[in-house]
Amino acid sequence: MPSKSYFKKKHTELHTVAFYNLENLFDTKDDPKTLDDDFLPDSEKRWNKKRYQKKIFKLGTAISNIGFAKTGKAPVILGVAEVENKNVLEDLVKTKHLVNKKYGVVHHESPDERGIDVGLLYQKEKFKVTHSESIQVLVYNEHGERDFTRDILWVTGNLHDEEIHILVNHWPSRRDGAELTAYKRIAAADKNREIIQQILEKDPEAKIIIMGDFNDDPNSESIKKHLVLHDFYNPMEKLHTRYRGTLSYKGRWNLFDQIIFSNNFHKFQEATHSFSEANIFDDSFLKIYKGRYKGKPFRTYTGRKYKGGYSDHFPVYVYLKRN
Repeated sequence: MPSKSYFKKKHTELHTVAFYNLENLFDTKDDPKTLDDDFLPDSEKRWNKKRYQKKIFKLGTAISNIGFAKTGKAPVILGVAEVENKNVLEDLVKTKHLVNKKYGVVHHESPDERGIDVGLLYQKEKFKVTHSESIQVLVYNEHGERDFTRDILWVTGNLHDEEIHILVNHWPSRRDGAELTAYKRIAAADKNREIIQQILEKDPEAKIIIMGDFNDDPNSESIKKHLVLHDFYNPMEKLHTRYRGTLSYKGRWNLFDQIIFSNNFHKFQEATHSFSEANIFDDSFLKIYKGRYKGKPFRTYTGRKYKGGYSDHFPVYVYLKRN
């Protein structure tokens, strides 16, 4: 591996912004307000302290390596999904490979039926949070009953003194079928556009990053026709192929995890950040190394069977160049 001085001289202008679905990062305590019964020591999954600590250690190892190949640093900003509460994120940032990065945590409880939320980790020395709020996504089923899903986390802050807005998402799942549930993800896309409009009314030149597990691919209607309009760019569209994605279902790759940003990240101006490149972080240590599912994400559970891996999703990331 190159020396630290090599990274310092050659790559200090690059910074990693990433997103990672952490696959049911629950603590081991019973919370009567959430459906966490599967993730307790006496459950069928036998989710105990040892397994929890192993998982957060592994996730910390993975996170510290996202984007490291070019920057020599851990991500400056990381959006996350499938976390039970703020405590699990605070435990995560205290693990061996993250504790020295001095990450701050942004988290708001959302009304999701499974008790999972989104959150944001950020290096406090580089990103200063000035505002955060949770925006509800109102979705109703065919009977007119509300389908409680994850809120959108809206965080505003200054990355090296440049203001950036970040929207962290985890859209409604495809559990009842992709087509039957498509309207729910379109509703989530439209809510993002409402927030974007609100931001742009105050500052027409605002820089905005949308990230998350959208439960849809870059070419899906919700993304292509409702979210990524003329004013945004989705670098993940070029990364999705039949051979590559962030999760695999029935032998087919999907790229539900995406980072999308406003077109002004393509502008080169002094004292700002511009887009350099995007990628999926699918290094070999995050993959199943043999057997029928070789090359797929090395997950913590398959159904109720404990596998001891990282997550059922690969992270995604972009490099921002500080001009």
